Amino acid sequence: MKHLLRTGFLAFAAVASAVVATGARAPALAADSAVVVMYHRFGEDAHPSTNIRFDQFDAHIAELANPQYTVLPIPEIVARLKAGETLPDRTVGISIDDAFLSVYREAWPRLKKAGLPFTLFVATEPVTRGSSDYMSWDQIRELAKAGGVTIGSQTHAHLHMASSTAEQNKADLDRSNEIFLRELGTVPNIIAYPYGEYSLAVRDVSKAAGFTVGFGQHSGVLYTGADMFYLPRFAMNENFGDLGRFKLAANALPIRVKEVSPADPLLSSANNPPIFGFTVTGDAVERLSRLTCYPPNQGQARLERLGPRVEVRLDSAFPAGRARINCTMLSPAGRWRWYGLQFFIPRS
Repeated sequence: MKHLLRTGFLAFAAVASAVVATGARAPALAADSAVVVMYHRFGEDAHPSTNIRFDQFDAHIAELANPQYTVLPIPEIVARLKAGETLPDRTVGISIDDAFLSVYREAWPRLKKAGLPFTLFVATEPVTRGSSDYMSWDQIRELAKAGGVTIGSQTHAHLHMASSTAEQNKADLDRSNEIFLRELGTVPNIIAYPYGEYSLAVRDVSKAAGFTVGFGQHSGVLYTGADMFYLPRFAMNENFGDLGRFKLAANALPIRVKEVSPADPLLSSANNPPIFGFTVTGDAVERLSRLTCYPPNQGQARLERLGPRVEVRLDSAFPAGRARINCTMLSPAGRWRWYGLQFFIPRS
């Protein structure tokens, strides 16, 4: 993961930082997009890959206090995008996964003081078990009743959904929904897939369980017409949570795509490496010559551009596990356009 992010991010970080430093702003756009950022732990230095330091998080909150940003509840963002309604330019949503205790002790007081809403995705098993590392149901109820906090699901056992059977996933989601109903009196309709692992089969079982929106852990920007069952989020942690990267993410614009192949991000030995391609729509088509894509551990990928169609040529198969591809281009206004996708490759 670190290599992928560094090859995809460091290649343009210096340019992005210079643009941000100058305060370059685009004219107000017809905002049909929004960015969602993702956190896990706060001030837990023993877990740097999922932790954000206090100085980093405080800097993020201070940045969002600037008037160019609008922080909205994620359900409102999604509802307005689904309805084709406009959003303020630079709309940002905040999400937190796993319901670790540091959310209650550290993140929530900071976000509440700043008046910033957020969504907490809860895996019900460790909370119900009473794990000392997690919040309690009393604490989660306190957040939900205080206002400004939406509770979403992250399944019951935080299982690997893409490599689990439909029966296992259904049983797990049914169990978590039963617990949510018992503890909170309501069942979430928004889910964050554990580890961001997703497939068309995962989509189907999530729909059947009553979910209407799903989030992964791949970088990118939400927009009207995007797949609402596999929405992107920019992950923030110690290694990739400096203020420059946060600004880059919060100011990002979408690369709108359709006709993505393969349609299912769950790969097998028969289609690994995937024949990966997509058709770009909207105003990004005019700057496709500037598009670059970074697969994991392969450097910058070779691209074939056939009008608005982009075919990404991969040199080698992905190893088992998660593989993220990031495609970016710089807009005329100095803001990065971004499209990301995460594949999942089961172990044989």
